[in-house]
Amino acid sequence: MAELLKTLKTPFFETIYLTFVPLLFSVIFGFMIGTLIFITSSSSHVIENDNPIIKVIHIVSDWIVSIFRAIPYTILLIWLIPLAKLLTGKMLGATAALPSLIVSATPFFARMVVVAFSEVDKGTIEASRAMGAGLFTIIFKVLLKESLPAIISSISITGINLVSYTAMAGAVGAGGLGFTAYNSGLVRRNNEVFYSAVLLILALVFIIQLIGDKASKAIDKR
Repeated sequence: MAELLKTLKTPFFETIYLTFVPLLFSVIFGFMIGTLIFITSSSSHVIENDNPIIKVIHIVSDWIVSIFRAIPYTILLIWLIPLAKLLTGKMLGATAALPSLIVSATPFFARMVVVAFSEVDKGTIEASRAMGAGLFTIIFKVLLKESLPAIISSISITGINLVSYTAMAGAVGAGGLGFTAYNSGLVRRNNEVFYSAVLLILALVFIIQLIGDKASKAIDKR
């Protein structure tokens, strides 16, 4: 048992690192991009989009999100190795996998933000504008406030996706439980390591899902 715990300790913390650091950045960047896409759309009623520049911003940002969402993570991982080396100074290891994880998760969360904002009553947005509310007031006190339960659920879903991506990130030596389950468990036919690593991954997924569900229900007053 002691040897098993020693084997899984480092991969476990690598998985935590590879999940929650990219999750933080993808939530920040994804919220910004998703908000930009939504407020520049013709159906949002947040700002007037008669300006051609606003329309171009909407089309370009929407296409960028759609394109990066369509790229499989494994391809994105390999494609962004030069960027990882530029930003982190490394081609291998957990830190080197962070750029690809962030770039992969950000468009996904951005799209979830757009969907969450789209469910906000347009009458509430128009009423806020009529009362003289500014752009930032509408974003943070109307859109975010009304869609917060959905946003929290989106964060938990993004976190779960990142857990699965960490297994593929082992291709650049990022480590993690997924890589340990394959390399130290499956390849070396060590069933104890394999099943223990898989169970830890499942436990992490369930914990993220549980926290997300509880937080979403606690905030949702409808």
